[in-house]
Amino acid sequence: MHIVLISTPIGFLGSGKGGGVELTLNSLVSGLLSLGHSVDVIAPGNSKLHKGNEKAKLHFVEGEDQISWQHQNYNSPVTIPDNSLLAGMLEKGLDIAKQADVLLNMSFDWLPIWMTLNLEIPIAHIISMGSESSVISNLISKVYSKHPYNFAFHSKIQADDYPFIKKPIIIGNGFKLDNYTFQDSVKGSLAWVGRVAPEKGLEDAVYVANKLGEKLKVWGVKEDETYASKIEKSFPKGTIDWMGFLSTNELQKELGKCRVLLNTPKWNEAYGNVVVEALACGVPVIAYKRGGPSEIIQHGQTGYLANPDDKKNMLSYVEIIEKIERKKCREWVEKNASTDIFANKVVNWLNKVKHEY
Repeated sequence: MHIVLISTPIGFLGSGKGGGVELTLNSLVSGLLSLGHSVDVIAPGNSKLHKGNEKAKLHFVEGEDQISWQHQNYNSPVTIPDNSLLAGMLEKGLDIAKQADVLLNMSFDWLPIWMTLNLEIPIAHIISMGSESSVISNLISKVYSKHPYNFAFHSKIQADDYPFIKKPIIIGNGFKLDNYTFQDSVKGSLAWVGRVAPEKGLEDAVYVANKLGEKLKVWGVKEDETYASKIEKSFPKGTIDWMGFLSTNELQKELGKCRVLLNTPKWNEAYGNVVVEALACGVPVIAYKRGGPSEIIQHGQTGYLANPDDKKNMLSYVEIIEKIERKKCREWVEKNASTDIFANKVVNWLNKVKHEY
């Protein structure tokens, strides 16, 4: 197949602003290329694909970023800025897609979903969030009634956020496992990885570290500086060890040395990329039992699922984390979340989308 991929309009690939979509896109491109498909990627200027994805053709578009729906109210209207990056990416994508089999949209926004109703070209959507916007959810419902195959979700629990979707297509996610080195570091630090923003619940992980008298290593973009500063002031100095945003290669080297990853989101994560990245390095994960991570973590085998927002429950699991065999963490990823497994699921889905047109 010849597939044209539209990236997130939140930031350029490699900036970290696009969150999990950046890693998902690179993993998918890697899997599709290894299966022999040809791929064009439409992305913001300055974007870079991961090493090994050079066979994909990268097309740059300049323009104003969209505001992420995570940072708007559920009932916010759609805003499209002047010189819209998203509109520019769609224009370029549609032009290239005339010579392709399918257009695959990875931006969670209104415009590309609305265009599904107005195109002759098959356009498929990987939905990267739960129901974060009433206007987008209502539009998905409308498009779904006409094109039920055009939407795919990362997890069953994420798809459940859209109750009108009766038979959701679940594609999971996948990772290039050569990029993750297994490490058997049972005595390492506590880790936390993610965008530093209120919905990620970093303060709960800092609470656990403080109770244990340990430092918490924090990797990720400080998306909300005020929030980061507020947490830092709420705990003894030095409890947080800010590690910054690292490339996958650098992150996995450091993350693999840790004894556990704490995952504390306050909202339904669609999947939980960092959970799988940690498991790929052999690092067990303790997460709140909500969203995608609750489908990924095998309780008592690859980590533990704590009661949502129950910091004390999370702390009790950190105290017994050495019971988890780190090899089992890596084995789960090899069986369930490689790039080839992921790409095969996506290709099977895209064939259904194609045959509907």
